[in-house]
Amino acid sequence: MSTMKKPAVSQERMYDLILAPVITEKSTMGSEHRQVTFRVPLDAKKPEIKAAVEGLFKVQVTAVNTVVVKGKTKRFRGTIGRRSDYKKAIVTLAEGQTIDVTTGV
Repeated sequence: MSTMKKPAVSQERMYDLILAPVITEKSTMGSEHRQVTFRVPLDAKKPEIKAAVEGLFKVQVTAVNTVVVKGKTKRFRGTIGRRSDYKKAIVTLAEGQTIDVTTGV
């Protein structure tokens, strides 16, 4: 067991960290394995995300995996534009824990 202390995340920062649940076919398949996917800011760290999910949803988190999704280059009426990058957090919950993403916090 490591002696690292939990990061002190304010209630305000918790709400800033969890932007929205990701509801796609792939993320709902993860719910069979006790995984929930959230969209988070690019500067969010894994310990902060873990503390925010545990604090807001009152669940036990076992792991947090993050993915930075690079924005696509798109054309609109001949003009080239670029979607912004964003970060996803795949949160694995402890045995018997669930989060209902269809309801608000």
